[in-house]
Formats: sequence, structure tokens, C-alpha cells
Amino acid sequence: MAVKTNGSEITTGVRFERIQQLRAHEYVAEQIRRHISLRLIKPGESLPAERELAVMFGVGRPTIQNALRMLEAGGLVEARRGRSGGTFVTQRDNDSLAADELILRVMRHRKELEDLLQYRGLIEPAVARVAAAARRNPDLAAMRKAIQGMAAATTEPEYMRHDTDFHIALARATGNAVLVHAIEEIRMKLNDAMTLLPESDTWHRRISREHEELFKAIEAGDGERAERLTEQHVANSEQSLRAVLAAIRRRRAWR
Repeated sequence: MAVKTNGSEITTGVRFERIQQLRAHEYVAEQIRRHISLRLIKPGESLPAERELAVMFGVGRPTIQNALRMLEAGGLVEARRGRSGGTFVTQRDNDSLAADELILRVMRHRKELEDLLQYRGLIEPAVARVAAAARRNPDLAAMRKAIQGMAAATTEPEYMRHDTDFHIALARATGNAVLVHAIEEIRMKLNDAMTLLPESDTWHRRISREHEELFKAIEAGDGERAERLTEQHVANSEQSLRAVLAAIRRRRAWR
């Protein structure tokens, strides 16, 4: 790269990529996409009205409309007209084709998943320790609400949504925006793989029990116990995810 200084040109080996500045509607679309990926907005659920979204994001309605068009083009939402119309998160089919597409997507990113599982094992226990020291009453209330939501859930997407709520509430209890972002990224990128985990009452009871024990440790301000419980929780989840990945590899080998 040539850089001019006082009229002379200096050649360096440094190479930078141009900054890609997000436009307002792209930022809005990315935020909504993150909520959908994290299952904070469920399949079949409607988004707030355009006017409400404009107020939430502090932008004009044309910006919201452009963002929704982006999401619709990507198949994430669909517009429905009429009295009960609006913009709805697309329902995902459970047929074999959709399942095969999901499996292919997971296997295509299996190296990233391996790295992500290692990263999760390092960061989530530390986040729990910090949360136990920094948590406030609203944080505890958010975690308690997520646990209650998991207990009352009647579908797998609903259960996983509250599971995500719990982990994000725990991260927010640290008061550290960087740690919150890290946990959101982990949850979002693990979503596809976690969707492949078999649904069962045993699985749900175990996760709920682990969350309740972790909540008690954080409520008591016991950082050491919170860290230890999270290590076990993450290890159990990792074991299950690795078993799914191994089963997929075997399935593909048989074909």
C-alpha cells in the first residue's frame, strides 16, 4: 500500500479493508434478525407495527419498511394483509427436506461449532461468577421469570426461547455490555445445532434443574458455586451437542 506523507510516497506491506458502514435499515434488519435467531420472537409471532418499530429504533417508517423488505426477501418474515394482518415471523416446516437443510447447515459450520463450544466453556462460567457479584433485584426477577417460562412452556420453540432468556438475563446481570454481546453471539450461533437435540421431558427436567441451582447460587452471591455449576451445565450441553454431531456424521456416512 502506498501512503503519501508531505508529498513523498511510502510503500508498506499493510493492507486494510474498507469500512462497510451499515445503513439505518440494515441495522434495523440485523437487530430483528438477531431476535429471530435467538427465538426471542417465535415462529408465527407478529412483529410490532411499523409505527411502533419506528419509535423503538428512533427512525422513520421508510427505514422500517426497507428493513422488513430485506427480512422478507431472506424468508425470515412474511407480510399478511387484512384486519388481522401485519408482519409475521415465518413458520418453519418440520418435513424431511427442512431437516436435511438444517443438518447440512450445521455440518457446513462444524469447525466453527467446535471452536464455539470451546469458547463457551471458557467464558460462560466466568460470566456466572461476575453475575453473582454484580446482580441486582431486576436481574434476579428476569432470571426467575425465564425459569417459570420454561416450566410453563408447551412447545419446544417456546421452551428454548425461555432458555435463551435465562442465559441473556444472567449475562446482563454482570453489567458488562461486552459479556452480554458474547453470550448473545454464542446463543445465536448454537441455535441450529441445539434445534437438532431430541425433545424429551428428561432433557427439559435436567436443564431446568441446572438453571434453578445456578439461579440460587447467583441469588446468594456465591460466585464460586455459580462458576462451578455453569461449568457442569455447559459440559452437559456440550456432551449432548457432540453426540448429535457424531450421529449426523454417521448418518451421512451411511448414505
